[in-house]
Amino acid sequence: MKSLKKFFLITDMGFVIYWFITLFHLIPESLLFKDYINPILVVWNWSFFPLDMLISITGFYGLYLYNKKNILWKKISLISLVLTICSGLQAISFWLIRCDFDPIWWLFNSYLIIYPLFFIKGLLIDNWERC
Repeated sequence: MKSLKKFFLITDMGFVIYWFITLFHLIPESLLFKDYINPILVVWNWSFFPLDMLISITGFYGLYLYNKKNILWKKISLISLVLTICSGLQAISFWLIRCDFDPIWWLFNSYLIIYPLFFIKGLLIDNWERC
C-alpha cells in the first residue's frame, strides 16, 4: 500500500491540478496538444473532467478508508485504478486514430494506463480470497 499511496497522491492531485490550470488557461501554449483551441477538441478534453474527478474522488476515498482501517479501501482503490486506465486509454486511442503523437501528452496518458497494472492484480487476488 505504501507505493500505491504515493501513486494515488501523485495521480489524484495531478488530476485536480490539471483541471485547475485548464480552467484558468494556465498551460503554456508550447505544451498544448495539437488543435487544443479547436472548439470540438475543447469539448472532447472537458468530456474527461467527470471521469478524472471520479478517479480522484475514489483514489482519495480509498486512502481515507485505508487510514481508517476499513477493508472497503481495496474495492474503492480497484475502481479508481480501473477508471484511471480508462482515462489514459481513451486519450491515447483518440490521438492514435488521429495519427497525432505529442510525446508529453502520450507520456502522461501512458502513465495512466501502465501504473495501475502493477497494483490491480494484488487487489483482485486479495478481494477474491475474501469471497
